Amino acid sequence: MTLFHYQTSTQFSQPQITEETINLWKHLSDKKNWRITQLPSGYYQSEYLNVKDKDVWHDVTRRETVEGAEQAIDGSVEHYKRKVDYLKGPTVVKTFK
Repeated sequence: MTLFHYQTSTQFSQPQITEETINLWKHLSDKKNWRITQLPSGYYQSEYLNVKDKDVWHDVTRRETVEGAEQAIDGSVEHYKRKVDYLKGPTVVKTFK
């Protein structure tokens, strides 16, 4: 009975998010940490700056246009902003009277 109780109680619990992951999300939610480069193929690549080593860029997506690359960055920035906001706890989206 104890083993079954332990499995069901931990099955739906939230995973623990490390401080390193939180710092990465905060870093990625700031557009100034992103850039777009043009590749020899003519495609545009979105990249983000490494959190620890400020001389290293990590490639994320490739797009055919600069506008498409910037839209990809904007989508990523919004995604990570939401992740950071969710760390604050549940958000009330509707109340009833």
